Amino acid sequence: MSPTSVRAAARITAAADGRGGTALPVLDSEAPLALRRVRAQRGEAAVCVIGAMSAPLGGDRLRIDATVEPGAALRVTAAAATVALPGRDPASASYDVGLTVGEEAVLRWLPEPLISARGSDLRMTTRVELAPSARLVLREEQVLGRTGEVPGRLATRITVRRDGRPLLDQETAYGPGVPGWDGPAVLGDHRAVGQLLIVAPEFEDRPREARVLGGGAETGEAVLAPLAGPAVLATAVAPDALGLRRLLEEAWKLSAW
Repeated sequence: MSPTSVRAAARITAAADGRGGTALPVLDSEAPLALRRVRAQRGEAAVCVIGAMSAPLGGDRLRIDATVEPGAALRVTAAAATVALPGRDPASASYDVGLTVGEEAVLRWLPEPLISARGSDLRMTTRVELAPSARLVLREEQVLGRTGEVPGRLATRITVRRDGRPLLDQETAYGPGVPGWDGPAVLGDHRAVGQLLIVAPEFEDRPREARVLGGGAETGEAVLAPLAGPAVLATAVAPDALGLRRLLEEAWKLSAW
């Protein structure tokens, strides 16, 4: 690890407080990751992730772990988009997220978009472990390049297990050196891509129907599809972050618990 790169971690633990609410016994972070408790709905705890400095840069190693204990409810958001930038260290940066949701617990993981700036190289992983009765809303959005620039290299992987069994394992890569990422079979001219995963036990008996959302190639499109389990996955592409968010919000409304 280069002396110019950063290694930082953040931890969140949400636990039922015994009075119908949720406490945060663990809320710990290191720069450039900063965690702040914010106002939440009744019965839920809410945490906002704030970037305390520019990161991730080349060679940085960042990690966030969140555990929602049985009966608790947690919402995690971000104050602003995360921008992957090139750094003095030529090595790729990594950003790892680990999420654990217990029985009868709820997690809404709703960060702002990740922007892959020119010259950056980032590998991002999200690993989720769900109890059988857990509920999850997980949104990930990537914007490939800032306005008028080519993107950096971005590789992402989402792995979700429910009751110890695989529910979703999705891996994507974009940017320089990735064959065909901007071809007509993948993104074409679109530069914003994202996914929304919703898991709820009642989907086992009442699965959501597959649907195509959006107004076509110019404004972006999304596919809403049930998974082989109590879950639904929306995958969307759009010209920009605003169009992407609109598509994912439409998918969320159609799949609400």
